[in-house]
Amino acid sequence: MSTETSQNSSMQAWQRIARRIRVPLGFVTAALYIYELWRQAPALPAIAWSLLLVVPGVWLRAYASGYVKKNAELAVTGPYAYTRNPLYLGSMLIAAGFVVALQSWLLAAVLAAGFAFIYIPTIASEERFLRTAFADFDAYCQRVPRLLPRLTAAQMPDSAPQTDSSTPESPAAQGGFSFPLYLQHREYNAAIGAVLLYLCLIGLRPLIATLVHGAH
Repeated sequence: MSTETSQNSSMQAWQRIARRIRVPLGFVTAALYIYELWRQAPALPAIAWSLLLVVPGVWLRAYASGYVKKNAELAVTGPYAYTRNPLYLGSMLIAAGFVVALQSWLLAAVLAAGFAFIYIPTIASEERFLRTAFADFDAYCQRVPRLLPRLTAAQMPDSAPQTDSSTPESPAAQGGFSFPLYLQHREYNAAIGAVLLYLCLIGLRPLIATLVHGAH
């Protein structure tokens, strides 16, 4: 019991550290992104290939956000029937896409370290909360993998909604995608961010070169 308590205390301490370094690490990653972009011009074929990861990642985050009712209901339908963390999976696809676009092993290593040291403790913390908040979370975990998606949608015993034909229900109430939830979570910011990053890939390096040469 004492060993378990010690492990929980260590995990909670690391989770606090992870929350504190998340923003600074984001600035470090952005600086590294600009440095790598300045160091070598991205190849157009690499940018094109990166879309195969970035576009699905943006779509997955947008799709998953339409199912999330934070702290109110356990999401088990839509993408949550395939993976317990579609939002994080989408983020990983986006990050991997921009690594491909820049063809940078250094950026890949930093992003991998960021996921290992920040997102893994964050996922563990969130799962601990969900386990205490929702009685069926353990049953959900037995059916749905933490990150890499299963091939078919998992069926939860109580996933079939009880409907009243006389009272029309919203898609969210029926366990479907809700556009208002998507707007509420402001997940469109991920798409805007991806577009801005691609604009940087195309136009930032010439701008930096102009400023540097103009200074001389």
